[in-house]
Amino acid sequence: MSIRVLVVDDSAFMRKLISEIINAEPDMEVAATARNGKDALIKLSQLDIDVVTLDVEMPVMDGLETLRQIMSSNPLPVVMLSSMTKHGSDTTVKALALGAVDFVPKPSGSISLDLKTVSQEIVEKVRTAAKAKVRKTRRTWIPPRSIHPKPPVLKPTAGKASSRVVIIGSSTGGPKAIEEVLAHIPPNLPAGIMVVQHMPKDFTRSFAERLNSLFPLSIKEAEHGDMIEDGKVLIAPGDYHMTVGADRCVYLNQEERVMFLRPSIDVTMLSLPTVFGTRILGVVLTGMGRDGAKGMAAIKQAGGKTIAQDRSTSTIYSMPRVVAEEGNADYILPVDRIGESITKIVSTM
Repeated sequence: MSIRVLVVDDSAFMRKLISEIINAEPDMEVAATARNGKDALIKLSQLDIDVVTLDVEMPVMDGLETLRQIMSSNPLPVVMLSSMTKHGSDTTVKALALGAVDFVPKPSGSISLDLKTVSQEIVEKVRTAAKAKVRKTRRTWIPPRSIHPKPPVLKPTAGKASSRVVIIGSSTGGPKAIEEVLAHIPPNLPAGIMVVQHMPKDFTRSFAERLNSLFPLSIKEAEHGDMIEDGKVLIAPGDYHMTVGADRCVYLNQEERVMFLRPSIDVTMLSLPTVFGTRILGVVLTGMGRDGAKGMAAIKQAGGKTIAQDRSTSTIYSMPRVVAEEGNADYILPVDRIGESITKIVSTM
């Protein structure tokens, strides 16, 4: 049975290109197209649709407002198509937090004549989205800053390296899950936090900036030489592997991709046992594939602790499922319990 897709874009030319890419696949078809968000909502009320591809910037009703309405009324898997500008990446990160399953950057702006260069990425992400579990959007609880004021950001030379580390890995559906996890972690956590989210270059900076604006933790995109410090969250930059050296500082590299991925969760996790020993807490959240499986096995073998997100709250239950099936999950938890569990486990490490 074909995956029925609604293509939403204000450009007739882009609707045509996207439709050609999707209709060329034997397992999917464009059921309809829409020229803006308002038009899309009308079509969704009339048709049986499996996946929506949604342009970010449109007149009448833009992509974010359209997504809000889809996710609050009758949630469907949505793949965003965004520009690679700073504004485009900021908006895309907001869309992922609202519940979009994934996104594809348009290679050369709103009207991308070369869209077919990312045709394989589009069809793969539509296929993945068709399998995704989407839930009605509910607001993530965020601790008031009056309760948890934002701590001052220390320069690496002024800080003290942490003796414990939490490493969180995620992929499809990850940005929203990470927000929910961080919302329940206090800024005085006695451990450094590292996050590896599969996301392209430039988008990880917008992701880190958004998280930093929401939570009292100190959150930034990792830079070469950043120290692992208590209460500090470092996000792996897109297109770079992130490892930790004996000095408990971050080292970035562009070595070979692992399972077509850079950053790779496994690469980061495998660098930790020789530095932190048993004082590691590994967390694998929603995502497609098996990145993180080797790393979680290594953490568990070293005497660290491990958490995998459960099936019921995972957008895609593939990465955490592999960890659980291979016996490397000490805890299998719904996403809304992971943050508080991290806090409790870290205090005993």
